[in-house]
Amino acid sequence: MDLSQSDGLSNRVIGLAIEVHRQLGPGLLESAYEECLCFELRQNEIRFSRQLPLPVIYKDVKLDCGYRLDIVVEKALIVEVKAVERLLPIHEAQMLTYLRLSGHKTGLLMNFHSVVLKDGLRRFVLG
Repeated sequence: MDLSQSDGLSNRVIGLAIEVHRQLGPGLLESAYEECLCFELRQNEIRFSRQLPLPVIYKDVKLDCGYRLDIVVEKALIVEVKAVERLLPIHEAQMLTYLRLSGHKTGLLMNFHSVVLKDGLRRFVLG
C-alpha cells in the first residue's frame, strides 16, 4: 500500500472514529469505543481484524507475551484505542514497537477520553 492509499485509509478510519466520539463522548472504557469503531468499520464494509496476537521474536524464538493489536484495518493500518487522561510517551513508544514487530508501516493512536477527538489523535508512519 503506497502512502496516498495509506493516507486515504487513515482518513476514513479517523472519520469513523470521530463519529463514534460524537455519539458517545469521552468517559467510557476503551472496550466500548473499540466495539463501536468496529461496528462503524463493518457498516462501511471496511475489512478489519480485532485483538490480533502479536508475538515477540527473540533470538529466533517466537514468544507469546500476551501483546495484542486492538484493530488492524485492511491488513495495513494498526489502530490502537485508548481512553486515558492524556497520551503519554509510553503510548507512542508502544505504537512504534507494535509497528516494528508487526511489519506494518502505518498506525493510528486514538485517545477517546479527549474532549475533541482530533486532540487525542496521533498518526505514525514508519520508513
